[in-house]
Amino acid sequence: MEHMSGEWSSLRIVFFDGVCNLCNGTVDFLVSRDRKRHLRYASLQSDIGQEMLAAYGLPTAEFGSFIYLDRGRIHLRSSGAIRVAMRLGGLWTLMGVFLLVPPFIRNAVYDGVARNRYRWFGKRETCRLPTPEERTLFLG
Repeated sequence: MEHMSGEWSSLRIVFFDGVCNLCNGTVDFLVSRDRKRHLRYASLQSDIGQEMLAAYGLPTAEFGSFIYLDRGRIHLRSSGAIRVAMRLGGLWTLMGVFLLVPPFIRNAVYDGVARNRYRWFGKRETCRLPTPEERTLFLG
């Protein structure tokens, strides 16, 4: 988890694979439950997604990881997913208990789903477009 200052230092951004149906479904889920609008969203394929990947030295052509950028601090894979769920508040904060599970165990499960997500959930031809009401939540 590196820390980055600058334009992203005050934002909480969920970066997702824009053509993955599971990832888009997750974003839909988050948008509908983040009533306080803490989170912003950007596809990894977008200009801002590519800029963030490059800034953190992550591969810019592979989109197999869920990435959560929390005020300049990056959280990958299961750690990112758990921390995003916790931001929803309410009972979702209980997801934090999974951070006690060693990352090699959590990420083994995460990686298994990530490897099979297109086969199990399908793939889109284009990235998700926000509705007019959601437009302010999406970057890039």
